[in-house]
Amino acid sequence: MDKNQIIIRPIVTEKSTFLGQENKYVFEVSIMSNKVEIKKAFEKIYKFQPVKINIIRVKGKHVRYGKTTGQTKKWKKAIITLKEGEKIDLNSS
Repeated sequence: MDKNQIIIRPIVTEKSTFLGQENKYVFEVSIMSNKVEIKKAFEKIYKFQPVKINIIRVKGKHVRYGKTTGQTKKWKKAIITLKEGEKIDLNSS
């Protein structure tokens, strides 16, 4: 897989902004990727070596539109911890 297919986009929410103060950054990643692939792709894109990577699989929510029921897609997110003093500007990415 290409590095741009592994790390899909940064997630910028209120909670992820507070994690940024602790040198933790949240990204949406490919559902098929693992920690090793995420680490290599992150190093190629941002030129930093992560200290720790946590992966969370997010289940799709059940939704209903009138009579029709369905489910939103499942996805995976990674919380990447950097060394003290390293910072990423997610607004320019």
